[in-house]
Amino acid sequence: MSEAILTLNAGSSSIKFALFRRAEPIPRAPEIVGQIDGIGARTHLKVKDAVGAVLEDVDLPAATDAPHRAALAFLLEWMRGRESGWRIVAVGHRVVHGGARYSQPIAIDVKTIEALRTFCPLAPLHQPHNIAGIEAMAAALKGVPQVACFDTAFHRTQLPVAQMFALPRRITAEGVRRYGFHGLSYEYIADVLPQHLGSRAEGKVIVAHLGNGSSMCAMEGRKSRATSMGFSAVEGLMMGTRTGSLDPGVILYLMQNHGLDAKALERLLYKESGLLGVSGISQDMRELLASEEPEAREAVELYCHRLVREAGAMAAVLGGLDALVFTAGIGEHAAPVRERACTALAWMGIDLDREANDAGRTEITRPGSRVTVLVMPTNEEWMIARHTARLVGA
Repeated sequence: MSEAILTLNAGSSSIKFALFRRAEPIPRAPEIVGQIDGIGARTHLKVKDAVGAVLEDVDLPAATDAPHRAALAFLLEWMRGRESGWRIVAVGHRVVHGGARYSQPIAIDVKTIEALRTFCPLAPLHQPHNIAGIEAMAAALKGVPQVACFDTAFHRTQLPVAQMFALPRRITAEGVRRYGFHGLSYEYIADVLPQHLGSRAEGKVIVAHLGNGSSMCAMEGRKSRATSMGFSAVEGLMMGTRTGSLDPGVILYLMQNHGLDAKALERLLYKESGLLGVSGISQDMRELLASEEPEAREAVELYCHRLVREAGAMAAVLGGLDALVFTAGIGEHAAPVRERACTALAWMGIDLDREANDAGRTEITRPGSRVTVLVMPTNEEWMIARHTARLVGA
């Protein structure tokens, strides 16, 4: 039986997972990867192996009581039933919020879980489900060590002033400050950047994590100096269904003139806006780029406009720019978005190679370009597995 480290990313209705062989170092490619969707409704499990072959594609039995726990129990039984067999020796979790308290991954115990609960008001849409995943695994794999890896931790290297809002200090003291997210993705890019840039990786770099959730991070010395997301994962860039930064006066207007309460505003800001809201068609950038509808074109234009504006702000914080990195779903696969952004940012010293961009090469600028532009896949799961192995001595 092979020993493995399991990584989990538990959301409100889905759980993403990957299984990494226990080794030194941890292999970058997982042995299996998959997702459980529709938790609490029609739950579905899909699993692929290291080369992308489908190993399982099945609906799971309905569970009205503790659906996350039931889904994970089924997954573990499925793993145990594989002919090759796996023995899970540790579990690593993506936990959205570590507050100002946690700047590194930590081993999980009862006290840790209680500490994580205190951050639920800071991330009510994510943190409770992360904790549910931890508790479900604790029940299913008694005695197996677990590790929490925080999406906010990477940004704790920012100056204190960069983490503040211009609010009364009594509110700041409650924990209302800029935290930033997508930290595991940025940490991975920072880790592999020297392979592509050599010593220039220590310079002024902007990373654009562009997906259904989108953000940017300004790095220097491969550490976070500024990021577009703040107190919540709704600030900053326009996203698939999220507004990005919004004048607070709009919120007051909607409350006073449309009678929207907190739940209605939450749904509007997180689920009904962004690419979906502007286009009225889809949150999927691929569909919008293929569409001839003027609303689709306008949604793409607005997305790119906000991307360019935020990149300018990041460059100002850094005092210049040596490299720009695109990652995540849109960043890796939407060549037209990269082209529009790089063309608008040509004044920074970006000389885009359109042929390389269309072909999806790693480097998409011409030789001699003052700013190097890279397209790189991210690997948050591997970061979680590596941190977990280190903390449990695997």
